[in-house]
Amino acid sequence: MTPFDRPSEADAAAVDAAITSRRSVRAFLPTPVPRETVEDILCVASRAPSGTNTQPWQVHVLMGAARQRLCDRISAAYENPAELATHQQEYDYYPKEWAPPYLDRRRKVGWDLYALLGLAKTDKAGMHRQHGRNYRFFDAPVGLIFSIDRVMQQGSWLDYGMFLQSIMVAARARGLHTCPQAAFTQFHRLIAEELAFRPEQMLVCGMALGYADPAAVENSLVTERAPVSEFATFLED
Repeated sequence: MTPFDRPSEADAAAVDAAITSRRSVRAFLPTPVPRETVEDILCVASRAPSGTNTQPWQVHVLMGAARQRLCDRISAAYENPAELATHQQEYDYYPKEWAPPYLDRRRKVGWDLYALLGLAKTDKAGMHRQHGRNYRFFDAPVGLIFSIDRVMQQGSWLDYGMFLQSIMVAARARGLHTCPQAAFTQFHRLIAEELAFRPEQMLVCGMALGYADPAAVENSLVTERAPVSEFATFLED
């Protein structure tokens, strides 16, 4: 199909299914993902739009021993309170002051996940363990780390979001799942050292990629979405 062909109903249904079936999966099977499949996904995602075609994305694909080294190093820092205190995010992903409806949504998804896992609100140790699973890419066989050059500005970060979404949709089209992970940003210095970032490179986020474990209760979480009428205004006259 060329860019100017009208997609068929089947094409539209396939795209819709890939988008709407995307989940932030938090438990993966150990089933390997071939390098060729990862390359295909990234090739498709590279068609994401970017201002004046700057293509600001840089992807570090971690598999096998390289993935394990990074996971072990971050996990060790996470479990050491003295070292953990020395790691701070380089940029604010979340607002410094929360307001509704965003705070309500944030709380709901957190408590819904913990309820599925049987974690009470007072179980700080259990929450700590669950959060720490981020740094194992939730056992996914492929870990993706994304960086951007510091010279790039806010527009390029918007472009990056479209690139990340394209990866997740292309993964779903191949029967794979993902989990985008801002949790890695706390350990940007450690990641930059382990992956030999250039000084001008800045960590954006991480992402787990693999086959979802259908038996994992956390993967039954389906987050709510506001109806179109709540966030869209149609102006016709």
